[in-house]
Amino acid sequence: MPALESIASIGLKDIKINPDTLKKISAKFAYHYKVLPVKFEKNVLTLAIEDPLNLNVLDEIGLFSGFKIEPVYASLADILKSIKECYGLGAETIEEIMAQGSRLEVQEAGMENIDDLAQDASIVKFVNQMLVQAVNDNATDIHIEPYEEDVRIRYRMDGILYDVPIPGNIAYFKSAIVSRIKIMANLDISERRLPQDGRIKIKVAGQEMDLRVSILPTQFGESVDIRILISSMLYSLEGLGLSIADLQALERLINKPHGIFFVTGPTGSGKTTTLYACLSKINNTDKKIITIEDPIEYQLKGITQMQVHPKIGFNFATGLRSMLRHDPDVMMLGEVRDYETAEITIRVALTGHLVFSTLHTNDAAGGIARLLDIGIEPYLVASSVECFIAQRLVRVICLDCKGKGCEYCKFTGYKGRTAIYEFLIMKDEIREMILKRLPSGQIKNKALELGMRTLRMDGLEKVKKGITTISEVVRVTKED
Repeated sequence: MPALESIASIGLKDIKINPDTLKKISAKFAYHYKVLPVKFEKNVLTLAIEDPLNLNVLDEIGLFSGFKIEPVYASLADILKSIKECYGLGAETIEEIMAQGSRLEVQEAGMENIDDLAQDASIVKFVNQMLVQAVNDNATDIHIEPYEEDVRIRYRMDGILYDVPIPGNIAYFKSAIVSRIKIMANLDISERRLPQDGRIKIKVAGQEMDLRVSILPTQFGESVDIRILISSMLYSLEGLGLSIADLQALERLINKPHGIFFVTGPTGSGKTTTLYACLSKINNTDKKIITIEDPIEYQLKGITQMQVHPKIGFNFATGLRSMLRHDPDVMMLGEVRDYETAEITIRVALTGHLVFSTLHTNDAAGGIARLLDIGIEPYLVASSVECFIAQRLVRVICLDCKGKGCEYCKFTGYKGRTAIYEFLIMKDEIREMILKRLPSGQIKNKALELGMRTLRMDGLEKVKKGITTISEVVRVTKED
């Protein structure tokens, strides 16, 4: 029995383990015994273990492996983390399926057997592991991407995609994994040629999650995107990251009795979150609020929400017309995409309703150009719109390491995101320029003269406050 003082300790974060060394112990053994092979030399296998004096475990591993075992101490947390990184997510589950001969079924059997395999306890376990890990990592999306002889899984965290370590032989089960996700989302398992969309409800650590599933057929199988939405998410204007001046301006705007309030920016810039926070702020018993969305991302208590169904002719324009028959005070439209929707939205605002919506433009002044481009008359834009707000999301410096990189932030230096904003409030001078159809560049310059801050200017203020970094601000405001 080795003496405690003679046993070395090892820091697993700083070492790179040879793949051939990892093969000396299966993932199943590593997870079961909570050990990690770190070195193999002259038939001696060095194992990281939390209790290096546990002779029973060491003897069992030595017996099964046929190697002489030399233990070194490492913390259990480090061992479990390294096992997942070295062997890949759910490696022991995949090994278990392989051991049952399921690989042969997938390679040689037809579609029916693959769908049967999707119900197998091991496939169910693997998909659950993938979902739980994504939630624990605060991921917003899971991407499962098939290739000819491989499959790739990535999580989007704080707006950036990261590869998930997975075992190489997972490619044999890509069809079964997709089928399992389809079963959970109540989709057609037999349909592999057309895109499909569905939803899954799960609970992780007592927290309810809505998973929005999108499946696309590709050359080498079906690609899956799973958007993770927290059902109980709370929205507040104060939590948006607005400056005091912008917060006060926004509160004044959303309490107006009528007009249109546009939030602009690309997909994934947090527009829906801003709109939900605005609606939550004014949501009380004396206001009837109705939304039409594509899709409904979060359920808001006390607000009537509708989802478009283009296949049956229920789009934003028809939804808006129906809304008016329900005596609303405030309406929220997921997006203005075309002339018909924009024209109805503006006429609704001019008849005494407050309307919230989004546009896909690079900056606030671009919202004006977008409405004019789709055919809206300048006098309608000038008389109905109260404000255009452009926004982007920037990563926040990790508070634990102040940006240097640590385990908490997965060595990125960032943890979480906040928004940067550009408020173009429709003052008289701006309305006059719109009526004259002046270019958006000139309108932007006039807005700057009147006190508007650009996205980059707002971002640099957050850099000065130590919230984010210059590189992050530049990354999301390249067009500025």
